[in-house]
Amino acid sequence: MSTTFQLDTSTSRANPTPQPMRRLTVPKIRAHKTGGETREPLVMLTAYTARQAQLLDAHCDILLVGDSLAQVIYGLPTTIPVTLDMMANHAAAVVRGSYHAVVVVDMPFGSYEQSPQQAFESAAYLLKQSGAAAVKLEGGEQMAETVAFLNQRGIPVMGHVGLTPQAVNVLGGYAARGRDDAEAKKIVGDAKALDEAGAFAIVLEGVLEPIAIEATQGVSCPTIGIGASAQCDGQVLVTEDMLGMFERVPRFVKKYEDIAAVIEKTVAQYAEEVRARSFPTSDQTYQPKG
Repeated sequence: MSTTFQLDTSTSRANPTPQPMRRLTVPKIRAHKTGGETREPLVMLTAYTARQAQLLDAHCDILLVGDSLAQVIYGLPTTIPVTLDMMANHAAAVVRGSYHAVVVVDMPFGSYEQSPQQAFESAAYLLKQSGAAAVKLEGGEQMAETVAFLNQRGIPVMGHVGLTPQAVNVLGGYAARGRDDAEAKKIVGDAKALDEAGAFAIVLEGVLEPIAIEATQGVSCPTIGIGASAQCDGQVLVTEDMLGMFERVPRFVKKYEDIAAVIEKTVAQYAEEVRARSFPTSDQTYQPKG
């Protein structure tokens, strides 16, 4: 038996697997906003599995492996219990299932807040284990030093300000942020601090629209809105929310489909056919030849 293998000479050592197109890069995402303006908003959705990534990839600029997998995948009440290994495993699956979008992975609670050094070790682990291009972390001005530390050491960082789910115990819930002048000023200041520290993009979550617009206009990097404003430089939603997998979703979610109803209807039909012995038929079974 021959053990000779043919190299695909159209590929390179850096990209040994043929790809239908080149993957977007962090600098290209950052350069999407020039002179304070973004002509075409960035599209970002969450992804947690290889198959999901395959379906979303061609339509998205960024795939976020969000710690929202706590609720969506694992049925946990908050994102607090998420671990580095959970994030690394899901991020690796999303990288394997995509070829176009930049894959960003959330740093889970407790993996980066202690010090820039801790953040570097955690971020390096995530990127090495998964092949993702960048990490995302929550927090504003207090995390600027960490963002700069990571950026200077080759780890691109997406920031996240406003409603920060990992701080749910401090915030006391998931209500919109910025309803008083002091908090509004802080959110804008946080965005500017992350921008100056080198964040290539910043998620603005659950903030009053005027604040989102002011923050977007006040930073040089793209802002990604979720419960913010259409004037942000891009938008993100949890994919399961926008597909209608859950009955209750945040106010800022638009349900584009009712996938839960489709699944329920399909499973009900399957169960009925199994109980009636009308499935499987000869089309789904193997018969003797002859």
